[in-house]
Amino acid sequence: MSSQIAGVLQLTVLIAALGLAYRPLGDYMAKVYSSEKHYKPEKWIYKAIGANPAAEMRWPAYLRGVLAFSAVSVLFLYLMQRVQGSLPGSLGFSSIDPDQAFNTAASFVANTNWQSYYGEQAMGHVVQTGGLAVQNFVSAAVGMAVAVALVRGFARSRSGELGNFWADLVRGTVRILLPISVIGAIVLVACGAIQNFSGIHQVGQFMGGTQEWNGGAVASQEAIKELGTNGGGYFNANSAHPFENPNPLSNLFEIFLILLIPFALTRTFGRMVGSLKQGYAILGTMAVIWVGFVALMMWTEFAHRGPAFEIAGGAMEGKETRFGIAGSSLFAVSTTLTSTGAVNSFHSSYTGFGGGITMLGMQLGEIAPGGVGSGLYGMLIMAIIAVFIAGLMVGRTPEYLGKKIGTRQIKFAACYILITPALVLGFTAVAMALPTPGNSMTNTGAHGFSEILYAYTSGANNNGSAFAGLNADTQWFNTTIGIAMLLGRFLPMVFVLALAGSLAEQKPVPETAGTLRTDKPLYVGLLVGTILIITGLTYFPALALGPLAEGLAS
Repeated sequence: MSSQIAGVLQLTVLIAALGLAYRPLGDYMAKVYSSEKHYKPEKWIYKAIGANPAAEMRWPAYLRGVLAFSAVSVLFLYLMQRVQGSLPGSLGFSSIDPDQAFNTAASFVANTNWQSYYGEQAMGHVVQTGGLAVQNFVSAAVGMAVAVALVRGFARSRSGELGNFWADLVRGTVRILLPISVIGAIVLVACGAIQNFSGIHQVGQFMGGTQEWNGGAVASQEAIKELGTNGGGYFNANSAHPFENPNPLSNLFEIFLILLIPFALTRTFGRMVGSLKQGYAILGTMAVIWVGFVALMMWTEFAHRGPAFEIAGGAMEGKETRFGIAGSSLFAVSTTLTSTGAVNSFHSSYTGFGGGITMLGMQLGEIAPGGVGSGLYGMLIMAIIAVFIAGLMVGRTPEYLGKKIGTRQIKFAACYILITPALVLGFTAVAMALPTPGNSMTNTGAHGFSEILYAYTSGANNNGSAFAGLNADTQWFNTTIGIAMLLGRFLPMVFVLALAGSLAEQKPVPETAGTLRTDKPLYVGLLVGTILIITGLTYFPALALGPLAEGLAS
């Protein structure tokens, strides 16, 4: 069997598995966020934090809950790293330096999981499981809560109330993320991933020195790392490490976990707004972009150019032979079109165009299907922009799901889509203009520029994957990428929740003959075009200086 055919079969199996899980999981999540019942463990949590889960919140109160919880999480995780040397189970590792502790705390709370450290050489068991793994759950639950709040904004009228943040946070964690992660961890252990709390032990001699490995609760952290579109690896090699991702079966299962909730949330959206067709339209948009990127990446990486590529069957540099080009390409596209950031290969070693595809996937806003929660609300923002553009074409007030899209709503949407490009391009320009940041680049020219552009693209879009080659463990990059991650995560949420509140205050607008049908293939095409055009106009000059220049020169 050729590698290309194997790639098509993997893609087919993955789509079939996602299709089987789509309806039951999507419906279940809709019931979770619509239920008025609270389980006993959830009541204990509410009592411990002093929250009233039955109290409805308007958007300012909901936002305060998001920001307050996240601020406390950053502080807690920062302090945990700073005192690691005094904690039990630290494996002898010292406390983390202030700039790196800030970067890591910001990263995991912002659902980015950018890592400027070697996981197996820096973090002990307590920080890994009690700090990083906990944030893998709750940061994902925060994203889902904000997405559900926006959906309620479309579904409700004349109220301005968006639900209760604390109830959404707890339910998303306890009823959705936790049970699926338990099942996922069991599957990964069965595939060969490790799960223990052993210390550091020697495994033999290597190049004149002693080779050492440390164990850890890897399978359980790997499950929520992928399911919550987090991405932070227990080991520096991330999902290319055999302890995290042992074989092609575990590789395909991890990709399945990455895409599972983001795709299924479109069903949840359709169910909660009372129109499954609207959910299918959003799903179709996501699927068209995702499949297109996968096909383009495989074509790029399988292209034979020169004897080395012909012997290897494609561009195998930086890729695991366990997964090959197909499994690596499928993983790379899925992780950069979501906010996962996990890698099973090194994107810096991809072809010039291949590296550009991974970068463009993040620059789209990671909405196809995007991160857990963030993908849905990002896509709904783009849906509003598309409706607005269509309204301008025909000269009528745009409407979406029975809500008028007026000046106020389009301002919120415009601010949302401008924040991330401003952070990415601004920080990249400053880093390239200053003398010191450039010293961190391993390469010069277009590829060196791509390393820095990729780093800020990954940070501001809350992805977390790295282009490799860039030494990001410096005070400059730890601080600026940390700031980019926090601003890129929480500033957009301000406008999402403000938009949700403004929509929830409106009364429904009756559908007329002139209303744009947003559940038809024509609208899906308009939405795909809007996404690609907005992104292309924003990032094309920067991409032309980096991956496009490199690809054309090769």
